Amino acid sequence: NFNTVLYTGNASTNAITGVGFSPDWVWVKNRARALDHRAYDSVRGVQKTLYPSAGYYENEGGDGTNGLTAFGTDGFTLGSHTGANYSSEAYVSWNWLAATAFSNDASATSVGTIDSSGQVNATAGFSIISYTGNATSGATIAHGLSSAPQMLIVKRRNATNGWAVYHEALGAGKEVYLNMTQAETSSNFWITSPTSSVFSVSASDYVNTAHTYICYAFHSVEGYCKVGSFEGNNSSENFVHTGFRPSWLLLKNIDGSYNWMLIDSVREPFNDGAANAFLRPNITYQESTAGIIDIVSNGFVLRDNSSDTNAAATFIYLAFAEAPFKFA
Repeated sequence: NFNTVLYTGNASTNAITGVGFSPDWVWVKNRARALDHRAYDSVRGVQKTLYPSAGYYENEGGDGTNGLTAFGTDGFTLGSHTGANYSSEAYVSWNWLAATAFSNDASATSVGTIDSSGQVNATAGFSIISYTGNATSGATIAHGLSSAPQMLIVKRRNATNGWAVYHEALGAGKEVYLNMTQAETSSNFWITSPTSSVFSVSASDYVNTAHTYICYAFHSVEGYCKVGSFEGNNSSENFVHTGFRPSWLLLKNIDGSYNWMLIDSVREPFNDGAANAFLRPNITYQESTAGIIDIVSNGFVLRDNSSDTNAAATFIYLAFAEAPFKFA
């Protein structure tokens, strides 16, 4: 359902294998060079790139036909564009499975007020939703999941603007942005909290005008995925319980203008007290190391008091398990 895979670029056709399934969402980052993060998914289709570290519209960064060119049974194939395939340089790819197609005609099903379609993995609490907005505040969109999503990441495909993030710890009236440092804001993108069938949006350009959007939706699954929050304590030890050993962790201080933080257990598999290999989704910076987080059997421990990870503030996070009990 989720896997991190490392690979080396070759500036040519590059077949990446070892994912363990045919991925539906692939997020790629050059580890050694300050290049944009890149995101591909099977709903929008091949040769279509979005950039989590920027507000660019689809393919604005130049990938086009030379980005991700195919989804395979055990990975994906890249073209020659250096953003995701710079010759002889190290990359990381994070891969999610959403294997079942869904389509909702709102007028026929009476579920939502905007038609939607996409891919869903209901067991793993993950879906990819494509929709065209109607510029009506209070519009509702089917997400395909069996439970209410606790985190939504929405991007307008044909405009340069932010990646709007809903998180249940923020509530319906507030949001943060995946490609920005700013603290939580109150733009009321989400009219109400999501339900087990739909999420609601305002008439904002970020989430609902007469244009195309893509949304990545998540909810917690015991032993596999956790959408959560915690209070930083500005010390060298702060334990956060997830119920599993995390393999991938994304977190953000929502009280101030600070960077997102992203670590995984494949780039840095050991807790050595000194070197977490981390990336920042909101900026292009290459991989850095610092002794900031220890991964433990049932959660993670914050080991510093930086504003990005453990200041006296509220943090939101999304985590996936290294050895998910639910699917073992």
